[in-house]
Amino acid sequence: MERAFQTALWLLQPEVVFILGDIFDEGKWSSPQAWADDVKRFQKMFRHPGHVQLKVVVGNHDIGFHYQMNRYRIKRFEKVFNPERLFSWKGINFVMVNSVALEGDGCNICSEAEAELMDISHKLNCSREEQRPGQCGHGPPLPASAPVLLQHFPLYRQSDANCSGEDSAPPEEKGIPFKERYDVLSREASQKLLWWLRPRLILSGHTHSGCEVLHGAGVPELSVPSFSWRNRNNPSFVMGSMTPTEYALAKCYLPLEDTVLMTYCAAAGLLVVLMLVHLGLVASPVLFGYKLLRKFKTV
Repeated sequence: MERAFQTALWLLQPEVVFILGDIFDEGKWSSPQAWADDVKRFQKMFRHPGHVQLKVVVGNHDIGFHYQMNRYRIKRFEKVFNPERLFSWKGINFVMVNSVALEGDGCNICSEAEAELMDISHKLNCSREEQRPGQCGHGPPLPASAPVLLQHFPLYRQSDANCSGEDSAPPEEKGIPFKERYDVLSREASQKLLWWLRPRLILSGHTHSGCEVLHGAGVPELSVPSFSWRNRNNPSFVMGSMTPTEYALAKCYLPLEDTVLMTYCAAAGLLVVLMLVHLGLVASPVLFGYKLLRKFKTV
């Protein structure tokens, strides 16, 4: 994973990198020392030049599902990763949502998350000049661009039955119904995000499989597959080129895990042969071939 990320940085030269949650596997259970060790490992694997911005969205494996998350885990995560919810870059607005907190049960954390989103909605409406001038305050306005929504949980959909592509879910899993608030957001939370933010594009993760769906009046959502070989044989990521009004996306695939393993095995086998030749336990293949060729010519 480290090699894949570093190669992608070198080859594609991105300006901003977004990771859509589940950075850690056991963040919801980690002791302070285990958390510190995991953070150190993450920072080593996903190191990047100073001119590249790395933005991280929280996932359920980072702070737990709704019934597991608490302020301590959230603050611990936000201490390492900037907790900003609204990020504007070159005239493009990105909204990064803590989708774990969109349970809709009125808990304190959930209420605060919804209040943050409503405040962002207000700022976006001001950028669209849909609020009265006196209601928009005196701060610098946001770019007049419909936002890109980034979150860990996908918006509500019944299943992956309509998903296609080589990185979609296996056929035997596509028809399994999704559970609201566990596999995807609830219908209510999904509708609120569409109403409040009116995004032009939604990027999500969580399911480990790729999928493209349309919501409401044609708002596209792309569920980005896992970047880890642990979760699938063909991990991938999305490369995007964006302007305030347009965007273009391309999917970039990592090598198949089978290919990586076969390469390692072939390299290990070659090293063993070279060591045996060096120790004189096996004849050099070049010398053996030369002798065989001379014998053939003599005959």
